[in-house]
Amino acid sequence: MTTIRRDTDVLRALQGLEDGRSSVRLRAALAVGTAPDARFVGKLVERSAIEPEFFVRDMLTWALTRHPVSLTLPELLRELRSEGAQARSQALHTLSKIGDRKAWPAITRALLSDADEDVARSAWRAAVVLVPEGEEAGLAAVLATQLGRGGRETQLSLSRALVELGDVVVPALGAASAASDRRVRAHALATERLLRDPDAGFGFAIEEAKRVVALGGSGREG
Repeated sequence: MTTIRRDTDVLRALQGLEDGRSSVRLRAALAVGTAPDARFVGKLVERSAIEPEFFVRDMLTWALTRHPVSLTLPELLRELRSEGAQARSQALHTLSKIGDRKAWPAITRALLSDADEDVARSAWRAAVVLVPEGEEAGLAAVLATQLGRGGRETQLSLSRALVELGDVVVPALGAASAASDRRVRAHALATERLLRDPDAGFGFAIEEAKRVVALGGSGREG
């Protein structure tokens, strides 16, 4: 790993991450990731929590993945307890990119059901990446409690997470497809359709599921 050693270079990069111009912040994040240094980790995490531009946040995440996990993991886990939604969401996103399963215990039910939809979606993606072998069914059961939540983007995100877990989600989806809430039933049926046919579009799957629910059916054969 290349390390930026000169204090002047470190200072210039740190200042660049706080520049008012997004193009300068982007170049600074690229420079930090290209030549990692332990002195950057705290600032990268801090900036991720407040950075308004998506493409800069993405570069900050990449820069963090270039640093040793022993340095980044403690900082990111601390962010999961932040009161700021973006801080939690970005930390979860970065943890999913790093992929170190030592972070798994920090993916709590509270995060998976966070009131902020960006945080919840990031938690779902991180959970699917980090879940240890043998715990997928338990995760599926927790994720199924979020079925029917939010708009199409949020529902698609949850369906993708569930489908990524594979056939272990079938019991949880089966139970949800019999729920009293029509939105939950439709979302469960649409996710089952995507599990059976990954090439089916979510829009088609959810509209088909809504028709089935409206007609009082279960969408199941036999």
